[in-house]
Amino acid sequence: MNLRLRTLAQMVDQGARVADIGTDHAYLPIQLVKDGKVDYAIASDVAAGPLENAEKDIIAAGLKNKIETRLGSGLETISAKDRIDTVVIAGMGGKLMTNILNEAWSRNFHFATLILEPNVGEPGVREWLSAHKYQIINEKIITEAGHIYELIKAQELENTISLTDRQTFFGPEILKEKNQVFYQKWRDQLAYHQRLLTNLNKAQEKDGAHIKQIEYEIKMIEEEIND
Repeated sequence: MNLRLRTLAQMVDQGARVADIGTDHAYLPIQLVKDGKVDYAIASDVAAGPLENAEKDIIAAGLKNKIETRLGSGLETISAKDRIDTVVIAGMGGKLMTNILNEAWSRNFHFATLILEPNVGEPGVREWLSAHKYQIINEKIITEAGHIYELIKAQELENTISLTDRQTFFGPEILKEKNQVFYQKWRDQLAYHQRLLTNLNKAQEKDGAHIKQIEYEIKMIEEEIND
């Protein structure tokens, strides 16, 4: 199992009942059961082909009685009788991720723990968590095969948890550690933001609000990587 999936697995609590949404060959649920960390998991995917591959891997691992496969969109494959307390959604855009969560929320369907790995749009995911009374309790920023990933674990509380702009943008737990991957990501992002700002300022019809937002983000990035 690769570093990204191993890190996600480490975030799962002992004895959790897990749904892996958009499962990748059911690698994560298989490893969790093999490690004795969970006794039951659901591997769910919107596409039949990948789910068939996941089922083959589950059977090959001898875990058909521990891991169920479900075909369908997002969290529509999960029902209250499954008693799922931990949802893992990894490897998709943050907007799609929050759409999936909103669909479940519209059915008054909540989960105690969310473990999320958006491949883009991380601030939007953190905004959603904060607005829906989830506290981010663990985050990791890692690099693998030339890609940088941010992994977020959050638990549902009774009260809304407010995040500052910086915490939303960079991640409240990631900011506490600020490892080498953090600096690598944000140095690259600073260069990207600066190029974007140059292009926005060259436009015949300037988008003042967008320019102001990018300038604000550049200032935050510079302060974090130069402190």
